[in-house]
Amino acid sequence: MSTTTGDEATGAVHALEEDTPTGRLDPADDVPADGGTAPRPRASKSGVEPVGVAAPIDHEQALADRHALIQLCLYAMDRARSGGVAERIEQGLAGIGVHAMRPDGQRFDPSLHEAGGAVPTDDASLEGTVAETELVGFVDHDRLLRAPIVTVYTRR
Repeated sequence: MSTTTGDEATGAVHALEEDTPTGRLDPADDVPADGGTAPRPRASKSGVEPVGVAAPIDHEQALADRHALIQLCLYAMDRARSGGVAERIEQGLAGIGVHAMRPDGQRFDPSLHEAGGAVPTDDASLEGTVAETELVGFVDHDRLLRAPIVTVYTRR
């Protein structure tokens, strides 16, 4: 059976109080006694090594990783059952320069759009115009990632 003296118990409680997070910062902890000119200790505990400097960034690998993540997001967005989830993925992609292409009402351009169907019309002014986007396309800044699949008005 273990017994603790009053001094040991008081020390344990005091140590616990020092380690208990308060959510407040002590401004005295931020300013070294010499006003900030002396080197700061390298680690808070002895025997702990500081983290080394990160390796140089391989830009080609970073771009390849970015492209792979974009493709994964497009895959997930196509299969998302929730409109809110698909919308959030689209917003996230737009935040990094990947924008949706919904060319409804624009002239059909075979270099940018893929024809998936045709809708006959008697209105000659609509001929060759995108009637509806069947599958949203995407561009990464100015580079086409996926052409939108569209339905195009054709003359009867």
